[in-house]
Amino acid sequence: MQPMNLFKNLFSLFYPELCVGCSEALIEAERFFCLGCVLNLPKTNYHLNPENRASDRLLGKIPVVRASSFLYYNKSGLGQKLVAEIKYRGNIYLGKWIGSYAAKEMLPSGFFQDIDFIVPVPLHRKKLRKRGFNQSEVVAQGISAVTHIPLHTKNLYRKRANVSQTTKGVFDRWKNTQGIFDLKQVDLFEDKHVLLVDDVLTTGATLEACAKALFRSKNIKISIFTVAIA
Repeated sequence: MQPMNLFKNLFSLFYPELCVGCSEALIEAERFFCLGCVLNLPKTNYHLNPENRASDRLLGKIPVVRASSFLYYNKSGLGQKLVAEIKYRGNIYLGKWIGSYAAKEMLPSGFFQDIDFIVPVPLHRKKLRKRGFNQSEVVAQGISAVTHIPLHTKNLYRKRANVSQTTKGVFDRWKNTQGIFDLKQVDLFEDKHVLLVDDVLTTGATLEACAKALFRSKNIKISIFTVAIA
C-alpha cells in the first residue's frame, strides 16, 4: 500500500467523515450522505410538473418560463440540514455536489432546454468577503458542470447590503429586497433565457427583486431553480 493511501486510511479510521443527515460515519464509497439518507432526500420532483408549488409561489410576481425547487425544506429535515451545511458551515463541495446531483436527475425532463446562462443570486461584496463564497454560486457551478450551460456571475449584482431575511414576514421580506439588485450591462442578457439560481425559495421576495433587475434586458426570459422550498 502506498504511504499516502495508508495515511488516508488511518486518518479516516480515527476521524471518519460523517453523514450530513444522520451524523453516522460514511464508508469509502459514500460522500456527504450515507446511502440511507441519499435515498431519503425529500425530493419534490417539481421539474416533472410545470404547475408546482415553486411556480405558484412566483405567480403574479414575476413571469417565469419554468420554476423548480429540488428538495423540501422542513425543520430539522434533510433539506434544511443540507442547506445549513453549505451556507453556515462553508461546505462548498456539498454545494457543488447537490447542484450536479440535481442537474443529472432533472436533465432528461428538458428543464434546462434552451437556457443560455446560469445566473446565481449575488451576495453583496461585504458579505461575500466575510463569508468567502456565495452558496448560490457553488450550486450553480454544479449545475453548469453537468449541463455545460455557461455560468455568469458578473452582470447581476447587489447594489447594497440588506439585513437577514430569516426572521421577517412576507411584507418585510419584500420591502427588504426592493431595488437592491441591478445590471452592469443591460444588453448582455437581451434575447437570452437565464436560469436564476438560489438556495431556498421562501416568499420569493429575493428572486422577484433579482428578476426586476434582469427584466431591464429586452426580451429576456427567466427560469428559476432553488435547492429547496420552504
